[in-house]
Amino acid sequence: MDLYPLKFDPILKERLWGGTKLKEVLGKEITSDITGESWELSGVAGDVSLVANGELQGISLQELIEKYPEDLLGKSVVDRFGREFPILIKFIDAKQDLSIQLHPNDELAKKRHNSFGKTEMWYIMDADQDAELIVGFNKNVSKTQYSNSIEEDKLLDLLNYEKVKEGDTFFINTGKIHAIGAGVMLAEIQQTSDVTYRVFDFNRKDKNGNLRELHTNLALDAIDYERKEDFKVTYAQNEDTVNTMVSCPYFNTNFLNLTQPLELDIAQRDSFSIYMCVDGSATISNNFGKANLKKGQTVLIPAKSNNLHINTTNAKLLEVTI
Repeated sequence: MDLYPLKFDPILKERLWGGTKLKEVLGKEITSDITGESWELSGVAGDVSLVANGELQGISLQELIEKYPEDLLGKSVVDRFGREFPILIKFIDAKQDLSIQLHPNDELAKKRHNSFGKTEMWYIMDADQDAELIVGFNKNVSKTQYSNSIEEDKLLDLLNYEKVKEGDTFFINTGKIHAIGAGVMLAEIQQTSDVTYRVFDFNRKDKNGNLRELHTNLALDAIDYERKEDFKVTYAQNEDTVNTMVSCPYFNTNFLNLTQPLELDIAQRDSFSIYMCVDGSATISNNFGKANLKKGQTVLIPAKSNNLHINTTNAKLLEVTI
């Protein structure tokens, strides 16, 4: 099969904290005023992405993996993850603060939920004035101090706040307490996992008047209580080249700030490649076809590809591989 650049139908998710920027800024076809997430590329059971372009339109990502595992994913990826797509790609719009939460590591997630853990990264695409994130603690804390803060409703006093602007990038290790703040729209790259431990939700109620479930006890053994300056990503933004952003065991992400066409030889990559357009537009071609990409869209380049041509005069792209 000639595996051309594949685009997928967004899977849109209403969230208590969602808004309308996914429509207003990224052009997603939403009708709700509380759409918080657009899952761009997902192998999560029950939310598997469907191809949106070309002769494979309507075919699910999982079906493609079953038919063309190594051609689509790469042999090294199949050897490691089998026929499970290993990452989840999203755009997120937070009109309100998200709940304060964290994610377990692989070992704990496997033991408790038969799942991967959830290491993730965020690229800020849009931020209201004074918008901020919560990332980690503002000092080292003990489990006892943390537990007391939960009981006394003083958790917010222990948390680290980071003001953000477009282009800021954050790497969120498993165990790190965090929350996306109101007024932030971002691109998220994460391990394929939907395991989240919610520890504080500002005492909000859902549309039925109920408080959302908290995972206080599950979180206790999953939290990293140490204050660490390991979350802000410093990266080059040189034009018309590949700039390294994040390299970790679960994904590698690069930043492409393009003002002219770019040719990439990816024959030896042995991994699929994902391009998220975070600004501008481009046409991306491999040996078998092409796909047009604009801000807020994502394309999957099969591992079988040898050469990649990105035709643009103005595009900012996140390149993701395994």
